[in-house]
Amino acid sequence: MSVNKHCTGIRRLRTAAGVMSMLASGLVAADELNMRVGVTDISRQVYDLHMLILWICVVIGAVVFGAMFWSIIHHRRSAGYQAAHFHENTRLEIAWTIVPTLILIAMCIPATRVLVAMYDTGGEDMTVEVRGYQWKWQYKYLDEDFDRTFSFFSTLTTPIEERHNLSAKGEHYLLEVDEPLRIPVNKKVRFLVTSEDVIHAWWVPDFGIKRDAVPGMLNELWAIVPEPGVYRGQCTELCGKDHGFMPVVVEVMPQADFDAWYASKLVAEQERQQLESMVFTHEELMTQGEAVYTKFCASCHQPNGQGVPPVFPSLVGSKVATGPRDDHIRLVLNGVTGTSMQAFSGQLSKAELAAVVHFERHSWGNNTDDLTQPVDVANAAASN
Repeated sequence: MSVNKHCTGIRRLRTAAGVMSMLASGLVAADELNMRVGVTDISRQVYDLHMLILWICVVIGAVVFGAMFWSIIHHRRSAGYQAAHFHENTRLEIAWTIVPTLILIAMCIPATRVLVAMYDTGGEDMTVEVRGYQWKWQYKYLDEDFDRTFSFFSTLTTPIEERHNLSAKGEHYLLEVDEPLRIPVNKKVRFLVTSEDVIHAWWVPDFGIKRDAVPGMLNELWAIVPEPGVYRGQCTELCGKDHGFMPVVVEVMPQADFDAWYASKLVAEQERQQLESMVFTHEELMTQGEAVYTKFCASCHQPNGQGVPPVFPSLVGSKVATGPRDDHIRLVLNGVTGTSMQAFSGQLSKAELAAVVHFERHSWGNNTDDLTQPVDVANAAASN
């Protein structure tokens, strides 16, 4: 018995020493043991509310368990105490009804203030629509002037070798994207959050904000970020196979830098629209098509085109990729109801659609000996 107690004591000492060692070496940071404070005023209000409620709960726990343990120790049978016999105590019942009610009211008042502030989306300086897809985010900048609106997709760029443990993990493993959402510093940005397919959730912990992205609904939230920088978050709703691969990255920029970036995006949008009237060579279509396929299609159909049958069919020698071109185009445009194949008509331009269809028809041994141009996509869309 004494040997077992001695071994147990040694194990506890080793465990405590290990935890202290990790804390001392910085492997366990203080903010990993508690809620993150964040950089926005709302995030600090949420943190302060969290700490207030936490300490209230600590005091309640100390009082309740203190009274319980005191009663157990001082009224134990071995000390000669006999159990009291009574049916009810009106004063005690009134007390344990009124006291918790007053505590809940005291907790409700600051919590309500924070919730009201979190949902106050009025007086915004700009509005951004956040739309979730499996498995990427689309950001659309909404402006009263229709010619000044544009949108883009933000997708994961962590190399597949890292995801498959074939190489060392990078600094921002699974939290890096090809194009982040960009907003100006010290401006109230209103976010309209929705989804195109299933329920997602848009979360940036440093901003203290999170909203579900629900198909057919618009949920609102807002942020004023006082410090420039890059802030990272994730989708926090289990949304399918690649749920862990749709990060949120927001770059907060000084106003002058944001204005310059915004102007460059408007120019790029005009150039993108002009591409829809152009004719491309096979090499140009393959280069652009590979980029589009890697960004939008490879997560399901795999980089080698072999897919994950039966959920994600192979494109190697498939009836779609080697069959009639217009049928292929319409499938990519409209998707397939009841399957994971999305409709890409609202996600990609006609030039991008033409390029990715051409790429799929001329890769992995497929060779249909045809060209797919933006005008072909336009004709197929018109015939729907």
